[in-house]
Amino acid sequence: MESILIKTAQLLLSLSILVVLHEAGHFMFARLFKTRVEKFYLFFNPWFSLFKIKKGETEYGIGWLPLGGYVKISGMIDESMDKEAMKLPPQPYEFRAKPAWQRLLIMVGGVLMNFLFAIVIYIGVLYAWGQQYLPTENVKYGIVVNETGEQIGFRTGDKILTVDNEYIEQFSKIVPTIVLDGAKTVQVERNGQKVDVEITGEDLALLLKSKGIWEERFPYDIQIGRLAKDLPAQQAGLQIGDILGNVDGRSFEYYDQFTNYLESKKGEEIAIDIIRDGQEMTKTLTVNEDGKMGFNAAFNNPEDMFEFKTIKYGFLESIPAGIDRGVQTTGNYLKQFKLFFKKETKAYESLGGFATIGNIFSSSWDWAHFWDMTAFISIILAIMNLLPIPALDGGHVMFLFGEMITGRKPGEKFLEYAQIAGMVLLLALVLYANANDIIKMINGTF
Repeated sequence: MESILIKTAQLLLSLSILVVLHEAGHFMFARLFKTRVEKFYLFFNPWFSLFKIKKGETEYGIGWLPLGGYVKISGMIDESMDKEAMKLPPQPYEFRAKPAWQRLLIMVGGVLMNFLFAIVIYIGVLYAWGQQYLPTENVKYGIVVNETGEQIGFRTGDKILTVDNEYIEQFSKIVPTIVLDGAKTVQVERNGQKVDVEITGEDLALLLKSKGIWEERFPYDIQIGRLAKDLPAQQAGLQIGDILGNVDGRSFEYYDQFTNYLESKKGEEIAIDIIRDGQEMTKTLTVNEDGKMGFNAAFNNPEDMFEFKTIKYGFLESIPAGIDRGVQTTGNYLKQFKLFFKKETKAYESLGGFATIGNIFSSSWDWAHFWDMTAFISIILAIMNLLPIPALDGGHVMFLFGEMITGRKPGEKFLEYAQIAGMVLLLALVLYANANDIIKMINGTF
């Protein structure tokens, strides 16, 4: 429950910052071109507001419905659907009275702010924390594969070499590279031989729906790191720091072999050898119905595990590195977005709502991860707002480009109907995405 509250708090804080900055982009360009802004709101406020104050010609406030935010610009057909004001003659301070190029800049102001803010965050994150990652070549024990990974063709113990014969420096980027670049093969070392694992369109669909297909393999060189209350390990008298040995006389080379053995002994009694303060002893316990003993593993010799690589950036170095990261993240998201239009990937089934977005945050408060995810969401918001859908910034931009090319402004009645259609479409997408979240929760796949 605590982790859910922390994730929710991070999601609300992140979205609040991004919404305010997005709307500030519209606001600043509107004021630059002397266009009146009637309202500036964080969250929507149907029927009532949680807070509001009027300064000059603008009402600033906080709504109660956390689905975004808005600025109400005079003389513009937007989500407020203020038809009465549009029946009056255009005034010099209104949006509709401004030249097309000024209206275009007002509409792209929010998206521009999101992109710039994401780059600023990346610069700050790299300067403050640097970049740490696990090189692919340092995953020296291979991988542990789940059922989905096996279905695709990977095997526990495989060592990932290349993707389409190209080496991927960061181990965590291998699966995203397979998905986003539509990889055809992955080269692995299996039992001392190089093997090609073919990736099909159906495999990409599995990758998109899964939460992961593998993790790093660890040796069986572990000790008790933490004990769960009233579970077999604690009840049997195991203590934090105990080093685990043979189980029922069996020795293990890798930790996954040990957990697989426990899985096969559900509800059965086992004898486990341990070393405590240099003394060998044996404990007897009954594995629970989940195939668990009830402890978290800590590694006896962490220096023998994996060697991570850390890159530190000075302030001047962080600027081009942050810009490059922002550009790469934008490019990768655009690749991911294109997958929705490929039938074989069934990417639409992986579309998620607020629960999915909230789940990308850490279950504990980690500022480096929080800002990293906020930058990522900022880029997502920028791209989504550029979609040519009426009711989004991209819809207004589409009509403005049409006006600039043809020299004819769309009729206000047409814009009203387009706005309504866009709002209905967006509502349908929001309902679909959040329904996907609910279905995943019910099926236990979230």
